[in-house]
Amino acid sequence: MTDTIRKASTADVPAMVDLSEQKRVEYESYQPVFWHKAADSRAKHLPWIERLVTRDDVIALVHEQDGEVDGFIIADFVPAPPVYDVSGPTCRVDDFTVANHKDWEITGRLLLEQVMHEAKQRGAAQIVVVCADLDQPKRAMLAQVGLSLASEWYTTPL
Repeated sequence: MTDTIRKASTADVPAMVDLSEQKRVEYESYQPVFWHKAADSRAKHLPWIERLVTRDDVIALVHEQDGEVDGFIIADFVPAPPVYDVSGPTCRVDDFTVANHKDWEITGRLLLEQVMHEAKQRGAAQIVVVCADLDQPKRAMLAQVGLSLASEWYTTPL
């Protein structure tokens, strides 16, 4: 049994999007207003992820277990709002998932720690990771790595 974290390539994109689709269905069950899945979400997501994995200003990593992608993380960098005293860019993680809830503890943690290391080397001052309110396994891992809840979003249809 071998597991590896490596830079994502365009060849990994279909597996990454499959994992995203799985997470999208789960998140829609948590919050069907905000996380409402488009019928063609996979077709829309493929070209977006393909672009991200080829950009030099993005960190895109996959975790492989026995040659199969079972987790990935994508991070980009944005400036902090000027009203906050932050001494560098913010590393933003939105696309980040693993194949099974039990994988957050090890696979998710390894992916996040690698991104944090690379982001710090690139001058990032902080990291922000998106996580659904009801995604308890991911939330637990984020807390174990030392992240704290900074904000909550509330939604309703208009």
